Amino acid sequence: MTEHNPILARLAALKDMPVAALKAEWQALFDAPAPNNSRTFLEGRLAYRIQELTYGGPDKQTRRLLDLLADEVEGTLTRKAQIADPRNPVAGTKLIREWDGIAHTVTVLNGGFDWQGRRYKSLSAVARAITGTRWNGYRFFGLRESKRGQA
Repeated sequence: MTEHNPILARLAALKDMPVAALKAEWQALFDAPAPNNSRTFLEGRLAYRIQELTYGGPDKQTRRLLDLLADEVEGTLTRKAQIADPRNPVAGTKLIREWDGIAHTVTVLNGGFDWQGRRYKSLSAVARAITGTRWNGYRFFGLRESKRGQA
């Protein structure tokens, strides 16, 4: 298969390259010296870069989301730039879930959820408050994406 696909052949060749050759490949692809001598790191990042240059990188929306996630991890995320989960319905939507014979209504807010007058950051936190056990909030409220091919 790799003989018919030059990209696969190039990726497979990384496994057989000595670290010095991986570092030379890094210099050629990134126009900068390799940051370290870790074979695992160099192989993985080079494989990604080869595919990125061939097939294209992430789209603008994905890059923005990754940047926001990095800011969140670093603690530099501002309130204005909160990450919106695409699974969330629009603000104002009411989610109704029956549990133990009681209908629970949750209101979707900008940046959170309201249940019984209390604000929650995630649907999982609401589901836990309702059930007393850990749940995936999107699954609990029926918002999980359906698998391909299923209506």
